[in-house]
Amino acid sequence: MATPELEQRAHIPEGDIHIAGMLELPEDAAGVVLFAHGSGSSRHSPRNNYVARVLREAGIGTLLMDLLTREEDSAYQTRFDISLLTRRLLAATAWVNNHAACRTLPIGYFGASTGAAAALQGAAELGEKIAAVVSRGGRPDLAGSDALGRLISPTLLLVGGFDDVVIDLNRQAYARMNCEKRLTIVPGATHLFEEPGTLEEVAHQAATWFGYYFKSNQPQGGIPSPH
Repeated sequence: MATPELEQRAHIPEGDIHIAGMLELPEDAAGVVLFAHGSGSSRHSPRNNYVARVLREAGIGTLLMDLLTREEDSAYQTRFDISLLTRRLLAATAWVNNHAACRTLPIGYFGASTGAAAALQGAAELGEKIAAVVSRGGRPDLAGSDALGRLISPTLLLVGGFDDVVIDLNRQAYARMNCEKRLTIVPGATHLFEEPGTLEEVAHQAATWFGYYFKSNQPQGGIPSPH
């Protein structure tokens, strides 16, 4: 595996806490993706770390982080506080924007479960500053109809084919979105994409989505929509 051009621990101030994370940038990074994981997970999640590694191999930087402290994540009410998660994600985005190695790079969000709702709310808040969003087994419905309707960042919703309830929730949210969008059902996958080959499919689709829209953010943009 290639050594990253930059690997830095992040301690991002937000209110009374610091968001802990790890920023890794490959050489000549096309952009940087901020990860918002779901409740009960962490920046050490093997699934998100796998996706992040595939993104870096595709020339995309990553910031894996914990939007909640350990104490907050142990409280049911806090884990589903989408406004709090969004506020933390926006603080991390500001930190990336002010980082010398990142300030000229397009930014994307990758959200899983409840983290996807925060990613969509954050993207709705920042508008064109967020180049693309990918949701893995997410709860976009928790972002709320207002945020979904205001969203302009191209958004890819990835859902497991056996995740029936979440498929329905994603379809409802998808119908409320006016941005460029795609809903992809990954055959044979359950909610956590633990089945052989399913997480690889998620990572491949995410890398393709971000890679396309990060390039479109450059002066050479205008290539056809990816298939």
